[in-house]
Amino acid sequence: MITRAQLAALDAADPLAPMRERFHVPQGVIYLDGNSLGPMPRATPGRVAEVVAREWGEGLIRSWNDAGWMALPGRIGAKIARLIGAPAETVMVADSTSVNLYKVLGAALAARPGRRVIVSERGNFPTDLYIAEGLAALLDRGHRLKLVEGHEIAAAIDEDTAVVMLTHVNYHTGAMFDMTAITAAAHAKGALMLWDLAHSAGAVPVDLTAAGADLAVGCGYKFLNGGPGAPAFLHVASHLLPDVRFPLTGWLGHAAPFAFEPSYRPAGGIAAAFVGSPPVLSMAALEVGVDIACETPMGAVRAKSVAQTTLFADLVAQECGGHGLVLASPVEAERRGSQVCFAHPEAYPIMQALIARGVIGDFRAPDILRFGITPLYLRFADLWDAVAILRAVLQSGEWREERFRIRRAVT
Repeated sequence: MITRAQLAALDAADPLAPMRERFHVPQGVIYLDGNSLGPMPRATPGRVAEVVAREWGEGLIRSWNDAGWMALPGRIGAKIARLIGAPAETVMVADSTSVNLYKVLGAALAARPGRRVIVSERGNFPTDLYIAEGLAALLDRGHRLKLVEGHEIAAAIDEDTAVVMLTHVNYHTGAMFDMTAITAAAHAKGALMLWDLAHSAGAVPVDLTAAGADLAVGCGYKFLNGGPGAPAFLHVASHLLPDVRFPLTGWLGHAAPFAFEPSYRPAGGIAAAFVGSPPVLSMAALEVGVDIACETPMGAVRAKSVAQTTLFADLVAQECGGHGLVLASPVEAERRGSQVCFAHPEAYPIMQALIARGVIGDFRAPDILRFGITPLYLRFADLWDAVAILRAVLQSGEWREERFRIRRAVT
């Protein structure tokens, strides 16, 4: 029997407890949606205000040089590289996850010109699948997207597979692939391996180099706490960089952008992934969140995440049994990212009722209540309080109220 007192004791002994003060978590809110949008670091407003007032306001265009604006993509990329086990010179911050995926997927297909198949999981995040479909249609060279269930990935890879494209932690269930094993399976058939780290970077240990991964992309506004719409990142392994060909060739990816030559010459290395001018205000906010992530030992983050996701699932089973909630995330901690998901036919109104009471998670169609677990600011006692409110919502039946059934633009 798990008690709140036991969880409070875990908080008292938690080495990560002081990190909560680094974030603004509104009073009266239990925030379980950091896997969709991380909360604001307390240092972010000051840093963004400094960029606006001093670097932009006073420095004007001089700040591209004097304040190092042009170096931001590589500088922040080098910091993210430490979180994902990649050499600093192989990671760059730019654009959105979708745009970066278009770049690296195009590069992968160009690097395997005799192959036509992109293998992915049927339950992958839809934008990844849409990008693959769109790129294949635009190229019009017979490429096709082959979708299978997660457990069928290795068997689906063959000699016609150009690239295997997977999200490391599934957005819908929190299920986590064995990165090393899947990458090895791709390489055994001569295919490249591309990982989407949107739900991994800053949440679970990632070592792209040890796994032998070829390409990766990731998000800046989830566990890296970079703010809504924060720039994303991309990675190209060192062995591919000398010959990489990106499908978007912008002026800042040119070898000499300020020479203003009429024809494109790619810059060396990851700099060729530049397209247009970096969004300086957004990058300033992102760097604050990335710096916090880099300060925190990932082993400690993962240990607390495993403990909290396990306790949360156990608490829901203990307190909410008989109300139709079905665990949709893997039971085994080693197969689970930093989220816990439950299926329920009335998931949407239940989640809306929870949010109205200050427990913020999210809904994923068709029937998933998704709870993100972010150890840097989430307390163990918060888990008890959240489940107590979930139990009250289920027992009272308040989720049946019409106001909770109205579908909003963002779920």
